Formats: sequence, C-alpha cells, structure tokens
Amino acid sequence: MTVLEFKRDTPEVEKPFPAVSVKNILYATDFSPTSESALPYATAICHRFGATLHVAHVLSDVGLLFMAGGVDYVSMGSIYEDTQNAAKEELDQITKRLGKIPSRAYVQHGKVWKNLSAIVAEHSIDLIIIGTHGRTGLGKLLLGSVAEEILRHSSCPVLTVGPEVRGRARLPQHDCGDHELVPLELEMRQILSAVKLSAASLRVARAAVALASDFHAKLTLMHVIEQYNDPGSPQELIEAGVRQIQSIVPKEAALAYAPDFVIEVGPAGQSILNAAQERDADLIVMGVRRSDGATHLPWSTVHRVVAHAPCPVLTVPA
Repeated sequence: MTVLEFKRDTPEVEKPFPAVSVKNILYATDFSPTSESALPYATAICHRFGATLHVAHVLSDVGLLFMAGGVDYVSMGSIYEDTQNAAKEELDQITKRLGKIPSRAYVQHGKVWKNLSAIVAEHSIDLIIIGTHGRTGLGKLLLGSVAEEILRHSSCPVLTVGPEVRGRARLPQHDCGDHELVPLELEMRQILSAVKLSAASLRVARAAVALASDFHAKLTLMHVIEQYNDPGSPQELIEAGVRQIQSIVPKEAALAYAPDFVIEVGPAGQSILNAAQERDADLIVMGVRRSDGATHLPWSTVHRVVAHAPCPVLTVPA
C-alpha cells in the first residue's frame, strides 16, 4: 500500500463561510443498547446548536409478527396495543429527562423508513442520528436492513454511532435514572473526510469544512485509489489527485488550521479506517449515493466504515 501526504502551504483564508445550522434532529430508536449509545450525541448536538430533538420509534410489522407468533387477530390487536403503550411510556421517559432541550415524540406503525421519511419531510429534519450494531445474523448486510435503508434513502445527513466507537470520540451513555439529562459538550479536534474526485464531492467537502470551521478542528481530506491502472508513475498520479482534492475545498472557507490532503492506494474501506485510527479522528465525513432501488445490495465501503469506525460517521447525500 502506498501513502503520500501533502499539506497545503498557502495561508489560510479568513473570508466568511456558511456556519453549521441544525434546527431539527431526528433520533430514531428501538430502545436497544445500540440505539441508546447514540442518544448522548443527539442531546449534545441539540445543546450546541439549539436544535429541537424529534424522538421516534416505529412498531414494525415484522417485529409484531415475531412477538405474536401464531396467535389469532384478536390477540394480535392486544399485542399491538400493549407494545404501543409501552413504547409511548419509553418515549415519555426520554422526553421528560431532556430538560431545556425542546422535543417531540412519535410512535408510528408500519415500515420504518416510510414513517421516518414522513417525519423528515414534515418537520424539515436537518440530521438523523441512529445507533447501529454493525452486523446481522444472516451475514449478508453489514448494518442491518433498517440502518442501511436510512443511509441509502435519506435526503439529509445521517450520523451513525457504531459498536467500535471508542476513545475521546465515545460519549458516555446517559444513565437510566429519573433525573434530568445533562447534555455533554461535543468536542471535535480531528475530522476526516473521504472524498471522490468528482463534482459530487463538493457537497461532502463543504459539510466537512463547515464542521471543521465551527469546531475549530483539524481537517483531513482523503481520496483512496483502489486500483492503479494509470500509465503514468504513481507519484504523478498522486500529485494530480492532491491538486484535484485541493480544488474542491471552497476558497471562502475559514479554518483554524490549514487542511491536510491525503491520497492513498489500497482498499478504500480499510484505508479510511486506518486513517481515522492514526489521526484519532472524532468524526468521519463521507458521501453516500442515494438509491431508489432495492436496499439489499452487496457490501460497500460506506457500510464497512460505518460498522467498524472508531468514531461516529456522518454520511452526506451526494
């Protein structure tokens, strides 16, 4: 594997750059420990940006059928009512403890993404936050069908908190007491953004630059070349790639530190994970292509990174 790193030697620009604006956050939960691990990030981001937290739980038909087994329709109706009431109590406990953070709670029934997408549209959601276990029993999907569907279809950025988040990037979970939650301060010192050398990467780069500017964080923009078939020398290819990455950084961006530009040759997913580990990244920012087709597709770089990242991952539709 070949790694070459180039640092921009031009002075940093101090022109105005659009600040991060987050007004409405959707936190989707199934009340599992996996989902609970993402709640501290939701409250911390709401606290920092003064956002409203929309907490949603969807009663899926598959889950209800699994609980019902082979019972009749009358029993099925009773199970649904009991499950719905239990979910409302769970959400009430969460929202009561949010204190000064404005919030709304939703218990829906049906297909998960169909219900979540309706909330996204109706309340102009700026960010979705979910926890993911990073595995499935079938071994075919890295994230599980629900998380994958959200990533593939969301029109807004999605912050995923995976099972391997650790170190400074891991916010401690809230305890289950009755007292008010105290939002943690969200700190970001290192942001890693994986980009492609295309026009679509501009939106991803702008999101990463805006976050680095807001948090006064060090930003690394990284492009991975998985297959080298260029007739030129690797050095020429890498230098050309660095120039292309530099060109997608908005000229008006104001950063506390000059960004680093990295080109690496090797497997994309593992290369990004290695870079995040080496830089002690607090956040990985990646572009994800929206899909209107089937969600059960082969493994992808995005899935691998989200499931194994040592820090939260922000996927931006591109």
